Order: sequence, then C-alpha cells, then structure tokens
Amino acid sequence: MQKNIFLYLFVFSALIALYLAVSSSKSLDKSNQRVADLRDKVSAYEDSLQTAKMQVSDMQYFSLENNDYALSNYDHLGLEDLPGYVADQLLDTNVQQGNNPLVPYEGMENDFKINKIKVVNHKWILADFSDGKYWGELFIGYEIREDGSVDFTRIDHLLYTNTD
Repeated sequence: MQKNIFLYLFVFSALIALYLAVSSSKSLDKSNQRVADLRDKVSAYEDSLQTAKMQVSDMQYFSLENNDYALSNYDHLGLEDLPGYVADQLLDTNVQQGNNPLVPYEGMENDFKINKIKVVNHKWILADFSDGKYWGELFIGYEIREDGSVDFTRIDHLLYTNTD
C-alpha cells in the first residue's frame, strides 16, 4: 500500500510539474509576443519622431533664429533675442485704439489686430491678423535703427473671404 501512495504521489507531482511547465511556456510566449509588439511600437514611434524632426527642420529653414547671415546684420545692436524683440515691437502696434495701422482693412466684427508673427530674416516678417471672425495675412518689411526703434513697412496683404 505504501508503494501505491508513493506511486500516486509521484504521478501527482509529475502532473503538477507538467502543468507548471506548460503554463510557464504559454506565459513566456505571451511575454515574448508582448515584447515584440512593444518593439514594433517603439520602431514606429522612432520613425514618427524622425519625420517630425525633419518637418520642424523644414519649417525652421526660413527663420531668423537659424540664419546667422541675417543675424549678423544687427550684431552691433547687442540684442539677445532679435526675433523676439522685433515681434514685440510689432505687437506694440496693436496697443493703439482701433485697427492696427499696418492692416489696410477696417474691422467688421471688431478691430483688426496682429495675432501671429514669423520673423523670416533681417528684412521681412509674415504676420496673421484677425478681428475675431475675419482674418488675413501681411507681408511686412522692417528696419531696425541705430537707436533700437523699428520701422515697419507693409509690402503686401490679403484678407480671406469668410465662407461661413
């Protein structure tokens, strides 16, 4: 009888060991599959990040911040952030009552004010203006004087038609 107990105990232990082996094998397969999926996701994210970096690089090509030749024209003024300085001076034209003097249109809903500014180089600015409902864009020339003041000249403009 004792021999049968040991036999049953051995068979029972063998079944438990077999169950654990199969269970761990399935768990290992699931883990490996999860790792492979995560690697695929990381690869896709790296590709997406590389694409985004290239797009940012393309967008920054026409930018004063990345144009050392244009920046060197105003080195003698000692300005730390030339594009920021020019943008601040342009936004100061919004302060006066009524439409911005650089916008050649009368506001229909409110006064036209400049919203977004892109300093292209040491001579040109692209700006977006709006009255809250209607909007347009300006192509502005600028020149910084020796005393630090900035003169703006509207070169071209457009007003989008409202399709609402």
